[in-house]
Amino acid sequence: MGATFVIALREGIEAALIVSILLAYLRQLGRGDRARIVWWGAGLATLASVAVGTTIFVVGAEFEGKAEEVFGGVVTLTAVAVLTWMIFWMRRQGAGIRADLHDRVDTALLAGGAALAAIAFFSVLREGIETALFLFAAAEGTAVGTGGVGAQLLGAVLGLALAISLGVLLYRGAIRMNLRMFFKLTGWVLIVIAAGLFAAGIHELQEAKWFPFLQGAAFDVSSSLPDDAGVGAILRGLIGYNADPSTLEVVAWLGYLLVVGALYLRPVAAIAPTRTAVVDGSPKS
Repeated sequence: MGATFVIALREGIEAALIVSILLAYLRQLGRGDRARIVWWGAGLATLASVAVGTTIFVVGAEFEGKAEEVFGGVVTLTAVAVLTWMIFWMRRQGAGIRADLHDRVDTALLAGGAALAAIAFFSVLREGIETALFLFAAAEGTAVGTGGVGAQLLGAVLGLALAISLGVLLYRGAIRMNLRMFFKLTGWVLIVIAAGLFAAGIHELQEAKWFPFLQGAAFDVSSSLPDDAGVGAILRGLIGYNADPSTLEVVAWLGYLLVVGALYLRPVAAIAPTRTAVVDGSPKS
């Protein structure tokens, strides 16, 4: 449940942030009458995201044996790739996202309602599809012994509910949140989660005989810290802990942490916003 909660919270905050920026800017421009168009775009994107997520889970359930392992492994590694890209993209683009959205709204207001709806639709859809991929990968890699897929979906629902609540409070100015620090800290948490998913994806493909090397168990602590009960089950739900991983899984896990962690530590100049206007009631960064 832990991994899906964090993933859904992070992605949900990003989507809520985008919608709240759009709504606040429209209010600043005196075009609050166009807010319903933003809501329509965001709502359609949410429905499309649910459809994509449902399709992924349904299709995955249709496979058996080696095909199931290949599908799970490929989708999991794809989710890790997208998750990694998203972590670095938000780290670099976060400071300028508001100005970029403002520019796009200015253009959309001249083009018509469909253009404004498209901004909300595609921005939220991106977050929704990413979330669907991550949830499938997390459910595949961490569900065993942690309550199954149902518990993982519950974690996702709780994460999204909290994200929506925070988004509403940010928009209304009821709370202030250091978004830069939030994304930085959750970025580190997601790197750890992604490392576990990466190892889980490698495990699935090893089971499918795609990687027929380094298959021996690197260690086996299942007798003292099993991954299907107690603390081990909690760790599996949080970071994809495996009590008896193969040598390749351990190499993959450590390699991902070292490489991605080192890159994340490197200072990156954020893209400076091109606007200086402050939107009353908009999220503070």
